[in-house]
Amino acid sequence: MIELWIPITIFAAFCQNLRSAVQKHLKGALSNTGATFSRFGYGLPVVFAYVLALRYGAGMAWPEPNPTFVIYVLIGGAAQICATFLLVWLFSFRDFAVGTTYSKTEAVQAALFGLVILGDGLSLTGSIAIFISLIGVMLLSTAKSGLEWRKLLLGWTERTALIGIFSGTLFGISAVAFRAASLSLDGSTDGGGPEFPMQAGFTLAGAILAQTVAMAAWMSWREPGQLGAVLRSWRWASIAGLAGALSSIGWFTALTIQNAAYVRALGQIELLFTFAAGILIFRERTSRLEVTGILLVTVGILILVSG
Repeated sequence: MIELWIPITIFAAFCQNLRSAVQKHLKGALSNTGATFSRFGYGLPVVFAYVLALRYGAGMAWPEPNPTFVIYVLIGGAAQICATFLLVWLFSFRDFAVGTTYSKTEAVQAALFGLVILGDGLSLTGSIAIFISLIGVMLLSTAKSGLEWRKLLLGWTERTALIGIFSGTLFGISAVAFRAASLSLDGSTDGGGPEFPMQAGFTLAGAILAQTVAMAAWMSWREPGQLGAVLRSWRWASIAGLAGALSSIGWFTALTIQNAAYVRALGQIELLFTFAAGILIFRERTSRLEVTGILLVTVGILILVSG
């Protein structure tokens, strides 16, 4: 029997793929910050509606926030924003491919942080699956960018590589922090403990509210014109917000019921969606290295979900 976190994670990855495609379209009308803000600003009401539906539609109890919850939500939200900023910054460097490739170590780093912070251990099978997927992801990155393996292996101390590693670190921290925040909600305001969908949804609502307020304040200070541009681009921005909200609901729910490293490793199935779209829709040509990479990612995912 398939565990619940598996289809939830696949759904989250699919919606994230859609959100990324819409955000690329938005970059023609918005800055990087504006395109990123659209997922938070327009996703916020969707997330709030989802949580209200869980409470008043499904009758799930309100969780009772605590200091641990607040701390981990703020850490996770800040880490996610900073990690995204670092990825965007990488594209301003000539050798950005090295950094973006090293940022793919997120799942491995999430495993380490999960072990230290939450005591989430990995099985031998799970560790092997994550390692195989990591090699596959790095092969795909090098194939698409034309990056040589020699430069990748010897250039890990370069500035772009260090930025990429730190970005992966922050993404790993955010995943574990959000899981920790959700798991801390073991009480409710009206008796009993909340079900895991409410724990996940409540955590997401807190995170996206903090991120929206923080980014709106930043844009008002540094890019005041972008707030108006985001409003004028409401048609595409609202689609990005909806896809981003659905994706986040999936990620947070999966992180509540499963080890963050496993969730982020399975989330790499997003690459399979992108690869398939490139061949079937855009008729893109693929190299042997890309095919090898996608096969390794697939093998890693199959080992993970069957282990």
